[in-house]
Amino acid sequence: MRALFILALALLLGGCAPLAPDVRVHSSPEADFSRYRTFAFFEPLGTDRSGYSSILSQHLRNFTRQAMESRGYRYNEDQPDLLVNFNARVRDRTEVLSMPHAGYYSYRRGWYGPWGGYDNTVIQYQEGTLNIDLVDARKKQLVWEGVAEGQVTEASRKDIQNTVRTAVEQVFSRYPYRVSR
Repeated sequence: MRALFILALALLLGGCAPLAPDVRVHSSPEADFSRYRTFAFFEPLGTDRSGYSSILSQHLRNFTRQAMESRGYRYNEDQPDLLVNFNARVRDRTEVLSMPHAGYYSYRRGWYGPWGGYDNTVIQYQEGTLNIDLVDARKKQLVWEGVAEGQVTEASRKDIQNTVRTAVEQVFSRYPYRVSR
């Protein structure tokens, strides 16, 4: 029973997390999204810490540009209404799962009755977090933030382009604003 529980949990954590990251979004209540029409990217991006454009940043730019343009925004480096920035991190996580079990304490012919205990299982994995920030370029103020968190697997590392595409699509699926012409 314990092995079945652990297997089911491992499949749940390993199978679902990379496909469906946990997404949260936050909007500034003071922001008037009806007046934003153009966007550009921060220079340097938060994902470019070494003085050059990383492969991750290149994928983030491409998929975010597609997402913004599909919502009617125009890319304009000279006078953007919104500036887009990214931050990403991977951290080690540990979860301890406790599963109760019933044993039997047979000392003195069972006078002590059933005795329960716990089997503990430790699961170690990596969790990735991607932040996509939209900043009012004129006010230099964050107006919208999308955050995607999920388990980083070997498969997601090998297919970074698809991993980034999925994360950006999931975040922008929660972005309700479109440019009205």
